[in-house]
Amino acid sequence: MKASKIIEIDEELCNGCGQCVIACHEGAIAIVNGKAKLVAEEVCDGLGACIGECPTGAIKLIEKKSQPFPFLPCGCPSHQVKEFIPKNQPTVANEIPSALSHWPVKLRLVPPSAKFLKGANLLICADCVAVAYPHLHTHLLPGKKILTGCPKFDPPELYWEKLSEILHQAQPNGLEIAIMEVPCCKNLVKLLLDVRKTLSQKLPFKVYTISIDGRLKDIEEV
Repeated sequence: MKASKIIEIDEELCNGCGQCVIACHEGAIAIVNGKAKLVAEEVCDGLGACIGECPTGAIKLIEKKSQPFPFLPCGCPSHQVKEFIPKNQPTVANEIPSALSHWPVKLRLVPPSAKFLKGANLLICADCVAVAYPHLHTHLLPGKKILTGCPKFDPPELYWEKLSEILHQAQPNGLEIAIMEVPCCKNLVKLLLDVRKTLSQKLPFKVYTISIDGRLKDIEEV
């Protein structure tokens, strides 16, 4: 066993609201006798998505010797990092070929040490862009490595830490960000601006803003 980050719940502060249970993507937390409990310590990934949802501050991250996180063979966990050649030809009539060249794509799951990030052209993409913008694979994604996330539902401090590690370790050749026109998406831009202040060299980036009806509304150099 080795020391790793894991959550700790203060039962005296916990009011049993259950928001942490909803926020935990791994199903590691449950309400037991009116209090939140870490019922599956072995699957807690230490990212702390639950912390920002706790209204009483009952949850914190600690370092503890625990069993390794048991990754499932679903292709989603960060240890199943893959890089591949994008599809050049559609497999069915009128299908748009995928420009995706790696897995996983979620910002929270991609390790900063992933080889495909090194010196890459990065595209930080708000989750909703992939649904709203029909030209993602033909216009924004080709030749880039994509990282997706939602600053409304994930704690911003986790995104700041992850983006900081990625930009410092990967030293990308280029950086672009695609957001929706809604206010919460602007937090992704703010996070990148704050992280950029910690870099030794200023890294300019381009912001694509997508309207809620799926149009490319604006392009801005930052």
